[in-house]
Amino acid sequence: MVNHQHATLDRTFAALTDPTRRAILMRLEAEEACSVSALAEPFAIKLPAVMKHLDVLDDAGLISRTKVGRTVTVRLLPEPMKAAMDWLERYQRFWTPRVDRLAAYAEAQEAAMRKGHGL
Repeated sequence: MVNHQHATLDRTFAALTDPTRRAILMRLEAEEACSVSALAEPFAIKLPAVMKHLDVLDDAGLISRTKVGRTVTVRLLPEPMKAAMDWLERYQRFWTPRVDRLAAYAEAQEAAMRKGHGL
C-alpha cells in the first residue's frame, strides 16, 4: 500500500511540474468539461504536444477522458491533488514557523529602513 501511495504522489507531483499541464488543470477547474481541441486552443504548441500533456495528466489520475463520436472530452479529477495536499499538510508544521520568522524579519527590515530614512 505504501509503495502504491508513493507512486501516486510521484506521478501527481511530476505532472504538476509543467506550467502547460498546470494551465490545463486550471482551465478544467473553471469549466466542468472541455474538448481536447478547446483545451489546446490557447497554447502555442501543436495538438500532439497537448495530447502528450494530457497523457501525463491521465497517468497521474488528474483527468478523465471520454470519447463520443470524434470528440474527446476532458474532465478534472481532483482526488490525486487532495492526496498530495494531505501529504504536504503533514509537513506544514516544519515550514510554517520558518515562514513566520521570515515574514517577521522582512517586516523588521522594512521598519528599520523607514526609520533610517525618516519616513
